[in-house]
Amino acid sequence: MTDNNEPELDAIPAPEGPTEIIESDYEIGQDNIETNIGPFGLDIHNPVFVISGLTVVAFVLLTLAFQSEVEPLFNNLRNWLTQTFDWFFLLAGNIFVILCLVLIVTPMGKVRIGGKDATPDFSYIGWFSMLFAAGMGIGLMFYGVSEPISHFTSALGGVASENGVRTDWAPLGGAEGNAAEAARLGMAATIFHWGLHPWAIYAVVALSLAIFSYNKGLPLTMRSVFYPIFGERVWGWTGHIIDILAVFATLFGLATSLGIGAQQANAGLNALFGLPVGDASMVFLIVVITGMALVSVVAGLDAGVKRLSEINMVLAIILLVFVIIVGPTLAILTGFFQNLWAYVEYLPALSMPFGREDANFSQGWTSFYWAWWISWSPFVGMFIARVSRGRTVREFITCVLIIPSLVSVLWMTSFGGTAIDQIVNQGYTAVADAALELKLFEMLEPLPLAQLTSFVGICLVIVFFVTSSDSGSLVIDTMTAGGKVNAPTPQRVFWASFEGIVAIALLLGGGLGALQAMAVSTGFPFTIVILLACFALVKGLMSEMKHN
Repeated sequence: MTDNNEPELDAIPAPEGPTEIIESDYEIGQDNIETNIGPFGLDIHNPVFVISGLTVVAFVLLTLAFQSEVEPLFNNLRNWLTQTFDWFFLLAGNIFVILCLVLIVTPMGKVRIGGKDATPDFSYIGWFSMLFAAGMGIGLMFYGVSEPISHFTSALGGVASENGVRTDWAPLGGAEGNAAEAARLGMAATIFHWGLHPWAIYAVVALSLAIFSYNKGLPLTMRSVFYPIFGERVWGWTGHIIDILAVFATLFGLATSLGIGAQQANAGLNALFGLPVGDASMVFLIVVITGMALVSVVAGLDAGVKRLSEINMVLAIILLVFVIIVGPTLAILTGFFQNLWAYVEYLPALSMPFGREDANFSQGWTSFYWAWWISWSPFVGMFIARVSRGRTVREFITCVLIIPSLVSVLWMTSFGGTAIDQIVNQGYTAVADAALELKLFEMLEPLPLAQLTSFVGICLVIVFFVTSSDSGSLVIDTMTAGGKVNAPTPQRVFWASFEGIVAIALLLGGGLGALQAMAVSTGFPFTIVILLACFALVKGLMSEMKHN
């Protein structure tokens, strides 16, 4: 379809063409509590909405009431999970990548989401804009310069030990004194965190949701994916727990990203306009941007999220092309292929779950990232599922896994590569010395039109913030409405508001460490959920193959 005819997906359509429908006595919304009090009607699942909502409210109140006490608690929780279960996160990430690659090349790739005769609801441009903006927007802006620089400088410094324990943050064995190899290793480590593995996590969850909703006729909730494993029990407490875990993972994963985005926007506005840096400014930014997200939520998927995503894609492409043209153009263009090869070369070692000596890197970076992506996966997965009907499995995985990974390589090469070039060839060290949230703006400073491009960067962070909050509230609302995708707007407003409130509570109660701790703590149990979903997905696709 063309963009002008793209529909608002207010209801899950029936499969088109022959599919293997799952016959169940369950009806969407049968456990819901419905009220009609003037314009503020509610249609909420009992007990998923009640437990999720009350727990989130209690968490916010306790975090704000005991700010000084919760900060060490959050930091200790994050450290314990990433240090104890680093092997588990890395192993799970590898499983998700392998499954996706297998699905591309096997006959299961011919299965079409929504039935054999289904046609796509969105054009390629609209579809890709939404899935990419939802999946990685704020993160690419925050880490696009800071992460390559961090890995480059730590690799260049080499290995350092104290009492027989490594204290450096270099990936693998580092590249002491070798700037060229440190740059290769730094970029490979960055791409490892932003390439196949995170997108495979999203793809597995999104495809599972899409198949069991559009092809099997089940509600668009996480519990539906587990019907092949638990049967009718998914409509009871087994399913309630799965959906509640999905809500918590989504909410705290989003809060982590929103908090990071607020930090970067605050730093950029301080550099450009002198806005004070501090908790008050970040709270103000979160409140203002959450207000913008509420407007987008009320506007709906087509008028809200899709339009904002397309605007952001245009701005991101303009900024990317600008950096390529005015930066070290030849180094960026050749670096794209060199970095891609470095990623392939270092991938086996970087993804090894066991026997790692680079504990700071594998636990402090990779474990956190995998938990963060996994905590985002119910939100991004359900959002991608909602807009992917009509695509074949092969087409879906190619566009959700391969293409975004290549775009991430180009983005990191352009922004991170330019920063590394500034340090190595121009002696510009400000970008290396700056705080994480300022590195993007320091990299842009020596380039032409620095004020304008920095302002565009801030706008990108803000709009990515809005699209993440907007689409996240749509997804949480669907899960807490028993799979209904046309639940009353006040429910979306509630969740969009609390995404901002949770981000504020975590920032005040422990800063970036608290944000990361909650992403990891909710990502851990949900990793187990997604591993089970892999088995259910394969069973679901095999039953569909005879109809394609």
